Amino acid sequence: MLQELLLPTGLIGGLGLLFGLGLAFASKKFEVQTDERVAKIREILPGANCGACGQTGCDGFAECVVAGKCDVTGCPVGGDKVSKSIAEILGVKAGAMVAKTARVMCSGTYTACKLKFDYSGIEDCTAAANLFGGPSACTYGCLGMGNCVRACPFGAIEIVDGVAKIIEYKCKACEKCVAACPKKIIEMVPLCGEYTVSCSSLDKGAIVRKNCNVGCIGCGKCAKVCQSNAISFNGTLAKIKPEVCTNCGECMKACPTGAIGRYKCDY
Repeated sequence: MLQELLLPTGLIGGLGLLFGLGLAFASKKFEVQTDERVAKIREILPGANCGACGQTGCDGFAECVVAGKCDVTGCPVGGDKVSKSIAEILGVKAGAMVAKTARVMCSGTYTACKLKFDYSGIEDCTAAANLFGGPSACTYGCLGMGNCVRACPFGAIEIVDGVAKIIEYKCKACEKCVAACPKKIIEMVPLCGEYTVSCSSLDKGAIVRKNCNVGCIGCGKCAKVCQSNAISFNGTLAKIKPEVCTNCGECMKACPTGAIGRYKCDY
């Protein structure tokens, strides 16, 4: 009876030992070598997994940058501090990183911009835009229903009087709001580009003036006073080139409608 028990027990135990040795050998034989720098870089990344780096998340970016396929300055959320830390781990030199922020190119609040009709549908910008371009008389303007607010993982956007407003010291330049806006009026600009034409209307000046009190009418007065030639035009819409602008503020003084706004960068 004892022999009958010992034989299968020993057989099973022997097979278990054999399989265990086989698995141990296979794990060593086919082991995937991981670069320890990936883990180090992953630790210093902010963990937002926002995709602003172009990868699926922070893990993907860490692997990409170690493989040399992504630049060390590729994480806008981490900013200059993180890029320098990554460069130190990799033993390379980090280039200068220009801090950026999102800006809503519209100032057409409820009090400044006329309405075509009262909207009582779903509180969603895309849904509203699909209904004759939205309730605003300006078909280019902010719909103010918060798609960008809901998309922002950093609580950097609020709706003020019907227009989205970026809280710039909170913005991490992840660009999720840019993707969420159906009107495509949120743009990324250098953080210290203080002056921006807060309008996106491509209508002629007379139509803009009829629909909105603070829209760009294409009068050209801003360009005439700009000493650095930092203002160009997309049709009748003025655009300030932040890489050329010296933040003198003369354009804002000359604008007759108040379409040019100042955004302080003292944070």
